[in-house]
Amino acid sequence: MPGANELEKIAAEIVTCVKCPLHKNRANAVPGEGNPRAEVMLIGEAPGAEEDKQGRPFVGAAGRLLNEALEKAGFSREEVFITNIVKCRPPRNRVPTEDERRACLPYLHRQLEVIKPKIICLLGRTPLETLIGPYSISKMRGRTIEKDGWLFFLTYHPAAAIYNPSLKEQFLKDIQKLRELIHRDERRRGSSLDEFL
Repeated sequence: MPGANELEKIAAEIVTCVKCPLHKNRANAVPGEGNPRAEVMLIGEAPGAEEDKQGRPFVGAAGRLLNEALEKAGFSREEVFITNIVKCRPPRNRVPTEDERRACLPYLHRQLEVIKPKIICLLGRTPLETLIGPYSISKMRGRTIEKDGWLFFLTYHPAAAIYNPSLKEQFLKDIQKLRELIHRDERRRGSSLDEFL
């Protein structure tokens, strides 16, 4: 399949990466997985304990909620591509530092260039801050933003919806909106960042 070999090459580099201190404590790096020609790419913050064990993204409790949301929206995990801003688990699941994010970003940018998704769904604050800017996820969730030629859709991280059940319904609705966005020409209707400044 076109792109699969290139993604495997990137994954091979990620699992042997030593560009930041996170590699010292990892069991497994987590490059990401899914369809090399996915129309939707979902990007979280970082692997957690279960992901570090298995070397796969979103396989713990947050992953189960993400799977439920994808299923309700008519997606299978196999048709989307799922990854994180950083590919190794930070100690005690802390937020990745700027240096750690910077070390991993070239891998993410290469994955984006290979997959060329129609929609990039950012799950939570860290992906939003890293790829868009220092904005509030609660103010921006449910919106599309066009930046650098990519169309981003913003929602909560599924872990936030687990810790705060009042967010779960919004999260599920947001993921359902992804299906509509694929079939609509949203590029002309992405929000301007000016309204959030």
